[in-house]
Amino acid sequence: MITLVTGMNGFVGSALCERLCRDGVPTRGAVRFFQAHQQGVDDIEVGSISSKTDWSAALANVRQVVHLAARVHVMNDKSSDPLTEFRQVNVEGTACLARQAAAAGVKRFVYLSSIKVNGESTEWDCPFTAADRPAPVDPYGVSKYEAEQLLRQIASETGMEVVIIRPPLVYGPGAKANFESMMRWLARGVPLPLAAVTKNRRSLVAMDNLVDLIVTCLKHPAAANQTFLVSDGEDLSTTALLRRLGSALGKPARLFYVPTSLLKMGAILLSKSGMYRRLSGSLQLDIAKTRHLLDWTPPLSVDEGLRRAAEGFGK
Repeated sequence: MITLVTGMNGFVGSALCERLCRDGVPTRGAVRFFQAHQQGVDDIEVGSISSKTDWSAALANVRQVVHLAARVHVMNDKSSDPLTEFRQVNVEGTACLARQAAAAGVKRFVYLSSIKVNGESTEWDCPFTAADRPAPVDPYGVSKYEAEQLLRQIASETGMEVVIIRPPLVYGPGAKANFESMMRWLARGVPLPLAAVTKNRRSLVAMDNLVDLIVTCLKHPAAANQTFLVSDGEDLSTTALLRRLGSALGKPARLFYVPTSLLKMGAILLSKSGMYRRLSGSLQLDIAKTRHLLDWTPPLSVDEGLRRAAEGFGK
């Protein structure tokens, strides 16, 4: 029973393929174009993902699909019409794959969505749940939500089981973007004015925890046609995250106190309001459904996840 993983060369895809191969699962990886070959994976080139992509060769003898490939969220998107571009890959491309997968006899389709489908932030002690009414804000989140809707429709029409997973920020060895920036600041000993940001709470998910849940969703009977949120199970303030990440790096965080009101004022003056919201706001996920329905517990603690991310920093 072959498992097809799209986006094999990506951050999550490479880790998932490594885990599947280690578990002895016959794995095929779909890539846009060939790069370094991953041992144990039957890789196949599919080109750009759109409503016209031919998946027939990739789907041959496949019983399960994990769809990771996507046009990902980027800061300061320069596209003149980002929603249209997100839809071409994340909505139309996903629906194209799902319809061909159902026609090819695929039993289960696991889709990696995003917590941005729920929204951008949460109020204190009011975490997102899988049952919440979706409220995406940016084009990426909208495209992920629209893809979810189409997948549910295809599942009802064809009988193919669909599982949707919405992760928050994923970190681990090789992490990029904001998480890599935090590690770079700490590794260089840069003083940061964030000692006062202790009242917010943010959920993160270590790569190994996310991969473990994906593997669980591939085989657990109760996962069929469900939506799950995932996290490490411990939410941290920005200050706590920086201190614990610094400890993992062996570089104690050099934090100094600036009142959050002044941080906010400075962010407005410097046109960095978005950065302030990400650093000071809350984004919490309630994973009770995931725990109970799947009898799943994150295998890694936050500190172990941070330690593994630190080990891979700069490699």
